[in-house]
Amino acid sequence: WCHAASVGESLSVLRLLSHLGEQFPDLSFLLTSGTATSAQVLTGRLPPRTQHQFAPVDTPAAVDRFLAHWAPTAAVFVESELWPNMLGRSSAAGIPLALVNARISDRSARNWSRARATARHLMENFRVIHCQDKRTAEHLRSLGLDHAAQGPNLKAMSAPLPVDEGELMRLTAMLQNRPLWVASSTHPGEDDIMLDAHQRVLSQEPGALLILVPRHPERAKAILDHVASRGLRATQRSLGADPSPESPVYLADTLGETGLWYALSKVTCLCGSFTHVGGHNPFEPAQGGSAIVHGPFYNNFAEVYAAFDATGAALEVTDHEALAEAVLTLLADTAARDTMAAAAQAQLTRQMSGLEHVARDLSKALELTQDVR
Repeated sequence: WCHAASVGESLSVLRLLSHLGEQFPDLSFLLTSGTATSAQVLTGRLPPRTQHQFAPVDTPAAVDRFLAHWAPTAAVFVESELWPNMLGRSSAAGIPLALVNARISDRSARNWSRARATARHLMENFRVIHCQDKRTAEHLRSLGLDHAAQGPNLKAMSAPLPVDEGELMRLTAMLQNRPLWVASSTHPGEDDIMLDAHQRVLSQEPGALLILVPRHPERAKAILDHVASRGLRATQRSLGADPSPESPVYLADTLGETGLWYALSKVTCLCGSFTHVGGHNPFEPAQGGSAIVHGPFYNNFAEVYAAFDATGAALEVTDHEALAEAVLTLLADTAARDTMAAAAQAQLTRQMSGLEHVARDLSKALELTQDVR
């Protein structure tokens, strides 16, 4: 049994489950999550002998019914999914537990330090704890969890986001003579920054297209109002419209197509990093072959972004002016884009080498064997 919170966490463990499935062909796998979006995105992407369902409500009765029905022989929790009843009832039932890709923010660590005994009691249920960064490992060890160790970031091992190849070919042909860039996973307050930057881009590249991908598509109406307030026009993906030569903005307000936009555009501004959201996963645009630009607030992926920036795999900018300058430079310089994309691929390769290490640790700690069902 593998439990993850939502889309990103669920996708991050698919390759690990696939690898374990190859090692142990008699094992079957249950992946649970807590959001409808994750269930939709996982459709058609699950490894062999793997099924998905929603996680139980974290009450003793609900968890006991879940465990009685599925009878898991081992359980893996992902990142920060630390539900007291899930952990306590599973451990009491003799199910070995592991935590992978653990991530604890500085703020959470400060809160945990005020309830050190409770945090340690909860986390000691895990036989193995793999942390996605050094900072998390240090936070957990400071609580007395000496078995917390830094491992690879599983989000680097996620399979590339799905791409409709036919749609990619169609849009590539339609937009082949048009400079374009993507602003991905925007949050409130960031759409204005992206539009301000795009107006500067338009002053030098009048035919440029901004593909604006909101993190939450239900914000489409508010975003269109922002576009209109600038005297710009936009076409809307969810209404079936294509990018228009008369519209410098294309609102990509659909679910499950982010991989298409990364493959279509060679320049991506990854948002969630211009406000205090904490940033989003840079491995996804890297897998799509896109050059990556981002803002200054990325505490959720601090070590990942630091490594990307230090190796030239991504570029940090602080405001819409610097963003516009970076976009214009990358649109004009094919060699610079290719160099950034290659550096990002090198970061992916470096993380992928740790997959076997994680699988080996889990196999030993969870006592995985053949013929368990």
